Amino acid sequence: MTTIKQAQRARARSYAWRLCALILLVVALWLASLMFGETFYGPGKVLRVIAGETVPGASFTVGDLRLPRATAAVAAGVAFGMAGVTFQTMLRNQLASPDIIGISSGASATGITAIIFFNVSQTTVSLFSLAASLIIAALIYLLSLKSGFTGTRLILIGIGIAAILQAWTNFVLSKAASWDLPTATRWITGSLNTMSWERTLPLLATVAVIAPLMILAGNQLSVLRLGDDLATGFGLRVNLVRIATIVGAVLLIAVATAATGPIAFVAFMSGPIAARLFGPGPALLAPAAAVGAILVLAGDLAGQYFFGTRYPVGVITGVLGAPFLIYLLTRTNR
Repeated sequence: MTTIKQAQRARARSYAWRLCALILLVVALWLASLMFGETFYGPGKVLRVIAGETVPGASFTVGDLRLPRATAAVAAGVAFGMAGVTFQTMLRNQLASPDIIGISSGASATGITAIIFFNVSQTTVSLFSLAASLIIAALIYLLSLKSGFTGTRLILIGIGIAAILQAWTNFVLSKAASWDLPTATRWITGSLNTMSWERTLPLLATVAVIAPLMILAGNQLSVLRLGDDLATGFGLRVNLVRIATIVGAVLLIAVATAATGPIAFVAFMSGPIAARLFGPGPALLAPAAAVGAILVLAGDLAGQYFFGTRYPVGVITGVLGAPFLIYLLTRTNR
């Protein structure tokens, strides 16, 4: 018994140290995003701006341009990463991320429709995307319940709905006026350009409220990995937990997508990367959230400064995610 307790304590310490290392990397990348640009500002000036001091030049560049962008990158990465690992854990399949099963496609298709056909404000786009994500998630869930719920059925239904939504998105883009195309294309690619506090604060508030609740529900989510029969035997109200976690994950995905666009493959990659870093054990909600923030921050820095042309962050994560998807598919088949 003592040996088991010692092993548990050692595993908990290892988990805590690794999570702290990821959080420190998030903070380092966040500060780098504030310091680097056309004009470099040292850590002292950046910290003074964050503290509310007026620093000539830096107050506008750092406080009004870089700070909302970097903060949105962290919040969106946390939202995508946490939502992705929630679906993957609940359905016991690494391919079951919102990118793959149509949740992100629902938010994207609705956002593009609102931008192109209705020319509405960013707030309205966010509300439309949120409502569409919830409706699509409910539709996928209800269709997968027919003849008994299984994760594979939900994934296949989600892939089919995602294909339909992608076709609709292409149709809407084909009908767009030339002056609407740059905004629509930038949004659907996933971009942090032109981020402002008006778009960042709703995302930040949503993540601040929902993310802790999702982490608290992590133990119940872990039990779902054992299967519905065993989870029910442990006294878990399976359908209630599943619906609650789906709603929380969909809210994170919808609000993040409305703010930044569907940043490709972050939700898909965060969970498997966190699983490889932390190994089997409890639900990886916090590690996946940190990995998601790292992917978005690093992808945005790379897209801005590592190439001759500046690319949206969604292009960089898409380039990384496609081979990662192929790797997971081949590994699953083996």
